Amino acid sequence: MSRAFVFPGQGAQTIGMGRALAEAYPAARAVFDEVDAALGEKLSALIWEGDIAELTLTQNAQPALMTTSLAAMAALKAEGFGISHAAFVAGHSLGEYSALCAAGSLTLADTARLLRTRGKAMQEAVPVGVGAMAALLGLDFATATEVAAEAAQGEVCQAANDNDPAQVVVSGHKAAVERAVELAKARGAKRALMLPVSAPFHCALMQPAAAVMNEALAAVTISAPAVPVVVNVRAEAVTEPDRIRALLVAQVTGSVRWRESVQWMAGAGVTEFWEIGAGKALSGMIKRIVGGEVVLKAVGTPEDVAALKG
Repeated sequence: MSRAFVFPGQGAQTIGMGRALAEAYPAARAVFDEVDAALGEKLSALIWEGDIAELTLTQNAQPALMTTSLAAMAALKAEGFGISHAAFVAGHSLGEYSALCAAGSLTLADTARLLRTRGKAMQEAVPVGVGAMAALLGLDFATATEVAAEAAQGEVCQAANDNDPAQVVVSGHKAAVERAVELAKARGAKRALMLPVSAPFHCALMQPAAAVMNEALAAVTISAPAVPVVVNVRAEAVTEPDRIRALLVAQVTGSVRWRESVQWMAGAGVTEFWEIGAGKALSGMIKRIVGGEVVLKAVGTPEDVAALKG
């Protein structure tokens, strides 16, 4: 059985995530401690007992979700499930950094600092209220792309996340995204709704953030991952460090090709997906993408880890 480890993106954050893992596994606790040290602040306190609005701020949510995922990986490793138990790793948007860290391509401290930088840069790239994102449900990617192009009218409106066969997220200038919502409904979308996000991610408006990440990524060491990473912007496996670096920069303004990434892994023989960290959003998408006999396992609590041992 071929297995992939997949790592969630923004939106999966909850207060208290990863705490039970840290209490049950010293190795998981050490992950939170190392990230606190790398950032020079108690991110763990915010994650475990803070305010959800503060945790949801992009600059906090991104390193927090990564830390929770890597704590789950540490618990898995303590029970004998190391990275060698996966044929591939992949992550949704910021989850790609979690995947690279899990595969040994980036150090934990560098990953935490990169995601803090990425979160701040993405937040600051566009003034609040200028950009927006919307989910178009019940339209395929080709139709959603047409809707975005028609809605643009000289502004930015792009298909940002190709999540599954019936969920595409568009991103861009607020007025253009609002036009896309109305056009999508006219084109037969089951639902089209504005998302409660603080910035228009994964579109051309993020170019200032891409420039920041180009500089930040140039300053860190990226090693060849222990297992191939299926990257968002290419929807294929990559192992070469310089290519990984370039694609992480491209990812800031590029589409998250999650549907195609999952299809690629399934085509490469993956029959089992383990969602490592907070929530089960990716598992739902994967089920809708490949359906059938795929095995899905969530790994976010000590009970989840114990179930794997059984």
